[in-house]
Amino acid sequence: MFENTLDNYAHSNGIRNVNTYFKVLFAIITMLVSLVSTSPIVPLFIFLFLTLLILFPAKIPYKFYLKFLFVPFIFAFITFVFMALFFGVGAPIYDMGIFNIAVTVDGFNRGFLVFARIMGGFSCMAFIALTTPMTELFSIFERLKVPKVVIEISMLMYRYIFVFLEEGINMYHSQETRLGYSSFKQSYKSMGMLASNIFIKTWMKGEQVYVSMESRCYDGSIRTMGEVGSIKSMGVRNLILLVLFEVTLSIGTYLTASFSIF
Repeated sequence: MFENTLDNYAHSNGIRNVNTYFKVLFAIITMLVSLVSTSPIVPLFIFLFLTLLILFPAKIPYKFYLKFLFVPFIFAFITFVFMALFFGVGAPIYDMGIFNIAVTVDGFNRGFLVFARIMGGFSCMAFIALTTPMTELFSIFERLKVPKVVIEISMLMYRYIFVFLEEGINMYHSQETRLGYSSFKQSYKSMGMLASNIFIKTWMKGEQVYVSMESRCYDGSIRTMGEVGSIKSMGVRNLILLVLFEVTLSIGTYLTASFSIF
């Protein structure tokens, strides 16, 4: 299942044992550079570079990564189209011929920049999600003195996402074995029944999980168990590579600040 393999790849990818602090700092700083860039070149380079890291050193299957990339790509593309059509001023590149809608130079450049930033930022998030288990991220948050209540709520949200998906998948397969999706009309009815029942089933499952936690001496505090090392254990070599890479990106951001496609 997609929702299971995401967590599986985070625990078994090719760079699983790389220092967690290094991966998190690398992804966060790179994402910030992508967001502050005023040209699409650096964000697109970040997207390409991190995609190569995910596919080759991390050894994430490309088919799975494409599925993972599909939704944000569609969102970014729709954003690009709307900004190109409705948020630009100046000379038109292409006139639609209806309702005075036209693609302008300013709108196209702005839309493409936002598209590049979305893809660059998402690739950073994908890098963390596909190479670092959530337990280790929670441990880092705890060491960085993030409020404990925030960490515990995040841990419970993460756990209940899988409870929700598991119940939904089980219900879907049960309906499928009873020919619940044999026709369009039947599929529509089955999806309505699934949507109406999944919340109740998930609530009941959540209560069972809470009872299980209490039977294991849950005292209102959830402890993190990830082994993340320390910032000092990053190593001089990794630190130098990180600094050189981010400085290079920053220089590229400065040099391409005035770049535009049109």
